[in-house]
Amino acid sequence: MSYPEDLEYPEARYRGDRGEVNAAFRPADSPPDISSPGGSTHYLATNESTGGEFGLYKVELGARSPGARTHFHKAMSESFYILSGEVELYNGEKWVAGRPGDFLYVPVGGLHAFRNVTEEPMSMLLLFSPGAPREEYFERVAEMAQRGGEELKQFRVRHDSYFLEDFGPGEE
Repeated sequence: MSYPEDLEYPEARYRGDRGEVNAAFRPADSPPDISSPGGSTHYLATNESTGGEFGLYKVELGARSPGARTHFHKAMSESFYILSGEVELYNGEKWVAGRPGDFLYVPVGGLHAFRNVTEEPMSMLLLFSPGAPREEYFERVAEMAQRGGEELKQFRVRHDSYFLEDFGPGEE
């Protein structure tokens, strides 16, 4: 394979000459940041810890977990990498079975959803780019779903999550 000689990298943001000690390590046995009967979420790299570059989360769903219904984001892309088990992923056209090693990239504005319809738990990585402060969304979405109505819709919009069920016919 040949590569063009004029490769373009992003503009340098680090101006030093020797590098610095600033890496962050999270051991595999760290407890989840959020736990519920339906699953758990680990905050691997947040908007805050990456300076807004990306957000990376490990999500574990229990058996028969509903996941997230069809929605899209206006400000960020979302990627899914399946670690274990099986999850159904909606790619905007159809549901596909995601298994360990499978990857789904959803560009900004792309319709997507996910759910665990199996009797086994599963885990996956979610990558948001650029990073967004998703932690409040993960921590409060169950509470807001119970409230429902306009309050839930506004919560979702505040967190760049536009669910088709929130819009009437012709407004999608």
